[in-house]
Amino acid sequence: MVNVVLTIPEHVKNEIDHFPWVNGSEVAREEVLKKEIFEKYLKTGRLTDEDWELCEKIDWHPVDELPLKDEFIERLKSAEKGRFIKLNSIEELFDD
Repeated sequence: MVNVVLTIPEHVKNEIDHFPWVNGSEVAREEVLKKEIFEKYLKTGRLTDEDWELCEKIDWHPVDELPLKDEFIERLKSAEKGRFIKLNSIEELFDD
């Protein structure tokens, strides 16, 4: 494994220091791997078993980074215009 030194702005370091449980090296490693996986996915449309394992571990998938398709945006907009019933409590969902 290769070691890499990254320089980050002081304000970013200060933000990270507020969360002692955050491992900055692990965050950077995951981001580099995500970028690599994303680029491979764009070229091939596939994930290797190793890539899939990492995606599952960090709860991420390359399609999460793709822009929404225009057709999907239109469906969302039309759903917003649909009929809604206002409820005051969760119990009202189950009232007969």
